[in-house]
Amino acid sequence: MPTTEKNRILVALLAILALVAVGFVLKSAKAVILPLMIAWLLSYILTPIINVLVRMKVPTTLSVFLVLILLLGIFYLGGVLIQERVTAFAKEYPKYQLRFAEITNAVKSSIKIPANFFQGIQIGQKVGTFVVRLSGSLMNFFSNLMMVLIFLMFLLLAKPYFKFKIKKAFSSDQADRVSRIIESISKQIGSYLALQFCISLTTGVLVWLALVVIGVDFAATWGILAFILNFIPTVGSIIASLLPVLVATIQFYPSYWTPIICLVSMLIIQMIMGNVVSPKVMGDRLNLSPVAILLSLLFWGWLWGIIGALLSVPFTAAIMIVCENIEPLQPISIMMGSGKRYQKEFTS
Repeated sequence: MPTTEKNRILVALLAILALVAVGFVLKSAKAVILPLMIAWLLSYILTPIINVLVRMKVPTTLSVFLVLILLLGIFYLGGVLIQERVTAFAKEYPKYQLRFAEITNAVKSSIKIPANFFQGIQIGQKVGTFVVRLSGSLMNFFSNLMMVLIFLMFLLLAKPYFKFKIKKAFSSDQADRVSRIIESISKQIGSYLALQFCISLTTGVLVWLALVVIGVDFAATWGILAFILNFIPTVGSIIASLLPVLVATIQFYPSYWTPIICLVSMLIIQMIMGNVVSPKVMGDRLNLSPVAILLSLLFWGWLWGIIGALLSVPFTAAIMIVCENIEPLQPISIMMGSGKRYQKEFTS
């Protein structure tokens, strides 16, 4: 076997070992790395606000602290709201579970399904387990909020001086090139995160309004859940749509018209936001491959649970943007994309 081919195989094996080692480190050091990664993503959203305050002659340090206080207030109100919604649903959940058991018994007796048919399904238990796990993950996130804020404070305070360190560390041409790459990465990641937040917030508000009009219980809870789960591609939208439909089915049984209206409303909202608004707003800048999204969802979900799944697309988008702006890594960025933007180039 030629030496060049042996070297390529060796490099490929070393790359696989490096990925396994990185995955092990990320999973083992979750308590420290996860808050740092969240702080890193938040820094891209908050930097433009700090820049506006600095242009208004507010000192950088004061601007950072004002933004952090605002963020802390938002997180506190969000945590209180989520806790209230989860507590209210938990109080009413036994009633829904009993009613669901009544419905399954009625269905079994009416169509003569074997008595043990629903024993392995246990939808009520699974929904309850999911809600408890999601609540636990979110409360765990809010309990680590102080560490996120500390990391975020240092990142934001260091950002204004980073460009000067680059100029000092590299030659003039190299410094300009590195600065352009970092600026491009920062703008694209910040723009993506801000737009995704707005799209998710709009989806949550629309879900809440639709469920209020229909009369489904806990409309605000499902709106908040839709906002959170919208960050998880495909799977999140499906879960956010099915849970209120399930509650509507139990709530309005034996009438099926309201659950059907609820299902149609959820599908319309998700299809409009996912297939019309999101592509129009996002454009083609982050046209991730479905395979890349699926693999990232599995990988980050395996590493960090539900919080990892929520952050999977922002992390993958950030990796793709970084690879796109660094020439040796551009093939990785191309393979992570859907390839739609290159179709005309090779078919015209």
